[in-house]
Amino acid sequence: MAFAMDWLPNQIIRLVQLGVEEDIASAKTPWICASCLTCSVRCPRGVDLGRLMEAIRLLSLRKDISYVTAANIPPDALGAMPQLALVGSFRKHTA
Repeated sequence: MAFAMDWLPNQIIRLVQLGVEEDIASAKTPWICASCLTCSVRCPRGVDLGRLMEAIRLLSLRKDISYVTAANIPPDALGAMPQLALVGSFRKHTA
């Protein structure tokens, strides 16, 4: 998933350390993170990046920053998506 991220996980951590909330809120990386834990396994410091990305998503949602809206999904894609995936996506990406 790293190829699709606008910030690498280590860069997100640096933004959190610096307290740059605007850049974190506009970042796509926390929303793209699949929580596969690959980066956590590879991290030499043992940082649980999946949990960090989840925390960033939750904090963004608490500030009413939603990454996905139903209006942005093409109608033909709605019919092709499994309903469970659609519901899971809205739980993950919306307030």
